[in-house]
Amino acid sequence: MLKDPSLAGQGRTKVEFAGQRMPVLGLIREDFALRRPLAGVRIAACLHVTAETANLCRTLIAGGAQVALCASNPLSTKDDIAAAIHIDYGAEVYAIHGCDRDTFYQQVAGVLSRPPTIVVDDGADLTATIHRERTELLGTIVGGTEVTSTGVQRLHSMAREGVLRYPMVPLNDALTKHLFDNRYGTGQNTIDGILRAAHVLLAGSVLVVAGYGWCGRGVARRASGMGARVLVVEVDPIKALEAVMDGYQVLPMREAAKLGDIFVTVTGNRDVITVEHMAEMKPGAILCNSGHFDVEIDVAGLKARAIESRVVRPDAVEYTLPGGNTVVLLADGRLVGQSAAEAHPPEVMDLSFATQALLVEYLLTHGRDLRPGVHPVPRAIDDRVAGEKLRSMGIQPEELTTAQLAYLGSWQTGT
Repeated sequence: MLKDPSLAGQGRTKVEFAGQRMPVLGLIREDFALRRPLAGVRIAACLHVTAETANLCRTLIAGGAQVALCASNPLSTKDDIAAAIHIDYGAEVYAIHGCDRDTFYQQVAGVLSRPPTIVVDDGADLTATIHRERTELLGTIVGGTEVTSTGVQRLHSMAREGVLRYPMVPLNDALTKHLFDNRYGTGQNTIDGILRAAHVLLAGSVLVVAGYGWCGRGVARRASGMGARVLVVEVDPIKALEAVMDGYQVLPMREAAKLGDIFVTVTGNRDVITVEHMAEMKPGAILCNSGHFDVEIDVAGLKARAIESRVVRPDAVEYTLPGGNTVVLLADGRLVGQSAAEAHPPEVMDLSFATQALLVEYLLTHGRDLRPGVHPVPRAIDDRVAGEKLRSMGIQPEELTTAQLAYLGSWQTGT
């Protein structure tokens, strides 16, 4: 299910260019091509269809896997990349940019048209669909991985309710993912999306970040570095305290709404910005979301209450509320960095997708021995990926001496 297969040529160029900046994944691809550890394995994947994802697909296919891919967000799909993944690399691809919700779930159904061995998910839509509607597939699934924070929350909910039927390893919990991808990738692409969609000057503006997890930290740091005054809205007292210690003012949304020029939600929760908040905002306040699902801003309520709307830029719509106030919504409340910009750059996705590829092999080897539930990423995989990344950058970290190792492993030496 592609928009235009003839776009594969231009997509191929982008995939190859991104691949040049993903050296660790390239090393794993070479190793997989020699060993073929995924031979005969069918992988059902729901991911952002980008050049970086294409390089992950290339790696899994090099290892012998059959890959079926659908989009995890309609607006993040790049149609030329989707065509290249199918035409050049042989994956089944079900992804069209800008499709409606019904078509989105038709694409999910397409990926699940044949029983998978491994599930690679981003947002847990595949996992939830399998457990709700396609339980006949459970017998073939060895395990799965989950890319994003929101999806991991859903997995833990399923595990608490006792309904998760196979082992899942959350890639998002890997140190090589959330410490880098979430902070540096989301931080950069969120700002990139705001600048492209709104063409706004950050210096001197008041930017409100709702959510101070790793993604929120990244957004706050980059906005502050470009001259914005950053306010933080956070419900977790530990994270709120950390934001204060990092130099940011922490306020509830009802107060921040009156002060902000730009608002970014990155919480993984719904109704973070309501129409009532919007009514209190400065005229022309800019709203965007960098969380996985489009529920953090009450877009439906805004559209229902607005008395007028107009497209002011390709990814920006201005809404007029009954009291006359106006707000500008970017990317229809979907992931602004994925929808209005270029998503994560290859250098950071090299870490995440190298870890992802190794987790797929890990699940094939150990998945049958793991109980259904959410399992941690093995530290050895994190260390391998980080070490290879440092080597690719020409950096040699320090090594412990024999005496230092013995000291760290002993309890005998005291004050």
